[in-house]
Amino acid sequence: MGLMSGMLMGIVFGIALMAGWQHMMRYRSNKRIAKAVDIKSLSSLNRDDLKKICGENFPEWISFPVFEQVKWLNKQLSKLWPFVADAAEAIIKDSVEPLLEEYRPPGITSMKFSKLSLGTVAPKIEGIRVQSLKNGQITMDIDLRWGGDPSIILAIEAALVASIPIQLKDLKVFTVVRAIFQLAEEIPCISAVVVALLAEPKPRIDYTLKAIGGSLTAIPGLSDMIDDTVTSIITDMLQWPHRIVVPIGGIPVDTSELELKPQGNLTVTVLRANNLKNKELIGKSDPYVVVYIRPLFKVKTKVIDNNLNPVWNETFELIAEDKETQSLIVEVFDEDVGQDERLGIAKLPLIELEAEKSKEIELRLLPSLDMLKIKDKKDRGTLTIQVQPHIVINTAFTHRTGKLYNAPNTGRETNLNLNISSSLTLCSIFLS
Repeated sequence: MGLMSGMLMGIVFGIALMAGWQHMMRYRSNKRIAKAVDIKSLSSLNRDDLKKICGENFPEWISFPVFEQVKWLNKQLSKLWPFVADAAEAIIKDSVEPLLEEYRPPGITSMKFSKLSLGTVAPKIEGIRVQSLKNGQITMDIDLRWGGDPSIILAIEAALVASIPIQLKDLKVFTVVRAIFQLAEEIPCISAVVVALLAEPKPRIDYTLKAIGGSLTAIPGLSDMIDDTVTSIITDMLQWPHRIVVPIGGIPVDTSELELKPQGNLTVTVLRANNLKNKELIGKSDPYVVVYIRPLFKVKTKVIDNNLNPVWNETFELIAEDKETQSLIVEVFDEDVGQDERLGIAKLPLIELEAEKSKEIELRLLPSLDMLKIKDKKDRGTLTIQVQPHIVINTAFTHRTGKLYNAPNTGRETNLNLNISSSLTLCSIFLS
């Protein structure tokens, strides 16, 4: 009797234990599924959604990285940097010196490199983001940081002034580079690379200028001239949608599809300005307007003497290559003896304009497009313009700029040819 009751109790206890175990496993499984659903829902939230949920308790350390880290590539780049630097120095010298001559400010007769060395410290790639994988093309955005030790000396000459060597020191570069690789069936599998700097985040290039055996004051405004030249080259030649097309592999390839093409032209009529700031001690300012989309292709109105409410009614035509990213820039200057002084500047994004529709717009003039560094934020007046975008039908349409402020080099597209050794050096970076 005792044996039977013991066996019965053991069976009941075993069944209860198994049932309890099964219930616990089912509970844990349902809990994991619920957590997975919650995590999946959270993964779809962005930073703004989390701020709404958390309110003031949102932790600042939470980040949403869009770039993938590539520590392995930085290691390879450090090893290859001496060879890459040698090839890049020759490319930069051959390609940038003509740009320095083309963008050379008035008063400077010559700007050339007397020494160019990229140093021993390789750039650091913070991350890479693959934008698209189209048929035959790979588009990548590369977050680049470089605080190297380059030795760059510019030989600058001006009228009646001997050549002054200017050294660029403490060079630091913070930018996002867009690289488009044109794929090919033959080794090295890449026929061309398109290189450009993204406008957002804005490229940041910091450096200090030092005169060797002379003084920066020997040429008045020299530092500002060099800064303006560097900014113009970056904005007009390297900032997206502008780009440099680099054939690779030593094989002739058609790069016309990679080059920037006009999307339309913009008819701009400078009508009038009101309440301009007076920069003269005696009398009033003598204003004129400079209009451009690209710094290389500027147009200029006539000068109206002694007037803070001038009327111009002058019409110009400008080329637009990318309405999504480009803007119309208008600057009002006061003509003066020596260097003209800017009265104000305004920016009009082309994406805000409707094709084939004329529109009159009053723009508020600002001291600078970057207002963070400006202390004097007083009103600079307004400029009224009339704009009408047109769609280009003729693919052979060229820059028609009316009265040129800077002589344009029409039909020109930067196209660098690398020798075979440079090509193999650059290609080894991507194949390592």
